[in-house]
Amino acid sequence: MRHLFKLVEDRLNLSVRPAQAIERHLDAAAQWLLRAQAATPDDGVAHCYDVRQRRWHASYPETTGYIIPTLYDYAQHYGRPEYAEAARRMALWEREVQLPDGGVRAGCIDAEVVAPTIFNTGQVLFGWARAYRETGDERLRDSLARAADWLADAQDADGAWRRFPSPFTTTRLATYNTRSAFGLVRAFEVLGGERYLAAASVNCAWALHNAAPNGWLPGNSLTAMGDDSALTHTIAYSIRGLLEVGVAAGKPEYIEHAVRMARAVADLQRSDGSLPAFVKPDWTPLTRWSCVTGNAQMALNWQRLMRITDDAAWFEPARRANRFNMAIQDLDSADAAVRGGIKGSHPIDGGYMRYRYPNWAAKFFMDALMLEHLGERIDNVG
Repeated sequence: MRHLFKLVEDRLNLSVRPAQAIERHLDAAAQWLLRAQAATPDDGVAHCYDVRQRRWHASYPETTGYIIPTLYDYAQHYGRPEYAEAARRMALWEREVQLPDGGVRAGCIDAEVVAPTIFNTGQVLFGWARAYRETGDERLRDSLARAADWLADAQDADGAWRRFPSPFTTTRLATYNTRSAFGLVRAFEVLGGERYLAAASVNCAWALHNAAPNGWLPGNSLTAMGDDSALTHTIAYSIRGLLEVGVAAGKPEYIEHAVRMARAVADLQRSDGSLPAFVKPDWTPLTRWSCVTGNAQMALNWQRLMRITDDAAWFEPARRANRFNMAIQDLDSADAAVRGGIKGSHPIDGGYMRYRYPNWAAKFFMDALMLEHLGERIDNVG
């Protein structure tokens, strides 16, 4: 029944509360991530908390990987060393579950299907790269190199990743893999090796070659939509990948396309700061409900664009998206599995992570808030 109370709260707008100081929202989300780690029998982070089933799901290698930089940032800038230790343990756990070929498995750690997957491998690169920088542990450098090599070797000559799609998604040729290309940039920054940067760049070139005249990227959804509509979550992934690879590889055309897409998404922002969850290929909204993760990712993207393009106009949509997400974060719930977490959808019964609090929503929420709060001190945010 608890999930129905949450739904009624959302439907009646009772779950929207005045935003508090950024530090309080950050602290609540960070504590929730540590509870999500403690909820598992290993050092990974639980995929999500399901409020309907009232249970934590198993550890999720993909997102545990990119949570690591977030916790290192929080530890460093807010004087909380326990979060750096949690991140270190996550990185070593990722090494324990890394597949022999160097790839990272799809799905949660309890999934019956064990298969290396392009996107998941790309995301764990972020964690190993940052953890190696922080600790100097050569074991983590080795895992990073093996995963980056696996990812580069799996790429086709035109830059696409056609092999090793996730068995848990229905899109087989994903343009949101520009986010995996961004992971290769992080590997390049640590390991050197021009092949990683070259592989990242050619993937973005492939994505842009397939772009529609209005800037839309086809195949940019986790599920194969009949009309090629996409979730703001994956649209934001592709924007960030194009942007950061463009900066690293000196490719202004990638940055320009990221700007074009980010502006189209900004035009969809509603008066309360939220975004429609699904967007159609003509850049019009498909849904009323909002993907909260997508809101956070776009707030992060807009702030990065503000710094990269030196255009202060990007700050306002970012601030508004952050304030919306802050307003719907429950800071006072008696349920520790909910308190500080970030919903998949608002209202909570929306079509993305329905009735769940996914760990990556808290991760991107923290990234977006830290970038707003700390500005230039944290431009290397994951």
